[in-house]
This record gives sequence, structure tokens and C-alpha cells, in this order.
Amino acid sequence: MPSIGNISFENPLLLGPMAGVTDSAFRTICRQEGAAGSYTEMVSAKALLYQDKKSRQLLFISPEEHPCGVQIFGSEPEVCAQAAQLALEISGADFVDINMGCPMPKITGNGEGSALMRNISQAEKLIRAVRQAVQVPLTVKFRKGYEADEDTCVEFGRMAQACGVDAVCVHGRTRQQMYAGKSDLDAVLRVKEALSIPVIASGDMFTPEDAQRALQGGADFVMVARGAQGDPQVFRRMKRALEGLPPEKEPTLSEKIALMDKHIALMCQRKGESRAMSEARKHILWYLKGVRGAKPFKLEFSHVNTLAEFRALCQKMEQQLG
Repeated sequence: MPSIGNISFENPLLLGPMAGVTDSAFRTICRQEGAAGSYTEMVSAKALLYQDKKSRQLLFISPEEHPCGVQIFGSEPEVCAQAAQLALEISGADFVDINMGCPMPKITGNGEGSALMRNISQAEKLIRAVRQAVQVPLTVKFRKGYEADEDTCVEFGRMAQACGVDAVCVHGRTRQQMYAGKSDLDAVLRVKEALSIPVIASGDMFTPEDAQRALQGGADFVMVARGAQGDPQVFRRMKRALEGLPPEKEPTLSEKIALMDKHIALMCQRKGESRAMSEARKHILWYLKGVRGAKPFKLEFSHVNTLAEFRALCQKMEQQLG
């Protein structure tokens, strides 16, 4: 079984952290569908130390989610070190991940996320501080580089390994690309060739073939993020392919609705119906992507406020489209 530090995983498929998406309910569903591990949504180290209520809520991990890591971001070594300790205490997470890959301007504008790829000395101080502060496995996520013509991932990976991290996750796009264009798997695999610790391949993991390509190329794990939005069963398909099993039939509309219902009901259970239904709308639209004839229902789903309304609309849609 693949491992990171002293943590073993059932397979090399990980659910990546996505702000506003990978809450406890979604992580649980993805684990049930075949993901071997996951991460909390990205949490600000500074906000956590300031006792921000929302940040603490993001750290909830249910018992069935382990192994699960907590992902923090920041730019100040001591702040991140203290936040990592606090995050572990609150969440009971199995490992800590430092985000040095987020491309969003509100993050990089503060010298955080992928901005640290342009300040390698500060990144090194930060990683060393967190490494000294926590005893659990430590991982770092970063990108191919910052600007389009910058390819600094190998140098950055070597620095992270020298700081004592247990694995690195490399997204094959630069910060300038954001999430556009094609992810460069070759860049990820160059990092793998240069390091002796596990490397997680991130970027454009949508199909079983994408996962196989990365793993056969030498990556130890693959991280699925946008590929799981509205499709937690992507992990089941990937797992079957890795095990050499034939692909399953495409899920029927009834099966899609059943999985969506299970997910939304779990959100309501863990967050309360009012908040959950508000947050569920984007998930519902993702689940319905590509469903023939679903367009008229999407507008209706965007206005549901209760689980009962959601289920009634699902029943109506299944009757008309099934």
C-alpha cells in the first residue's frame, strides 16, 4: 500500500482540497466511492490563531474520513507553526499540508500560496518552522512555477525535501495559468525523478486514463479535485482501472439522484438544513451536468430551500426524464 510517513493508504487516489467544496460531507461520500484519503478545505493560519469561528468549523473531520489531512496557508513561519499545532488539536487530522500553490490574487497578494514560490527563503523558513512544531507527517503543495516562463518546481521540491517534509504535491500549472490551459504532467514527473520522497500528481485528473498516466509515469499518488465535482464516482472508476477491472456501466439517472440525495442529506445532517441547502446548490448543478433534459430543472434546483423541496423536485425530474 502507498504511504506518506507512517500513514498507509488503501490506494493512491486522494481527494484534493477545494475551498467551499470539500467539506466533511463531500469528503465522506468520496471516501465511500473509493478515495483513499482527503484534506480539509484550506484554512488561514492567521485566522485560526485569531479564533475565527468559520476557520475552526472547516476543521471538522468525521471518524470515517481518516486518513485525512488539514491544509493551512500563510506566510509567517511562527504563525503557521502555531496554527498547525492548533489545527491538529481541533481536527484530529492525521497529517498537515502547507498550501504553497493557491493562485488566487487575494492569497498571493499577501505573499501566501503560490507567491511563496517566488520567495524560496521565506518558504524554507516556514516549512522548517512547521516541521519542528508537528510530529505527524507533513506535506507541501506547490505549482510548476509562478509566471508562465518560470519552471521552478524541481528546485522548490528539493528545498521542501531538505526541510524534512514527508511528501510533496505538485500541480502542473504555473500561477499565471490559474486553472486554464493544460497541466504539465512532465513537470510533476521531473520533480519525482529529483526527489526520494513520495510525489502526488495534481492537475487535470478527470479520467481513469489520467490517473494511470501519472502513476505509470512514476507518481506515487494522484490528487483529484475538480474531476470529483458532481462526480464522486470518478474514484470508483479510477480504482477499478488500477485494479485491472472492466469499467462499470454509466450510472442511470436514478443512481445519480440517489448519490446526490445521499450527499445533500449528509450535508444537512452535519451543517443544518438552512446552511446546507444554500451550499448544496452548486453541487446539484455539478451532478446534473451532462444530464439530457435537465436544463429546465436546474433553475428550479437553484431555488430549493429545504431537503423536502429538493427531494420532491428530484422525484419530478426522475419521473419526467427517467
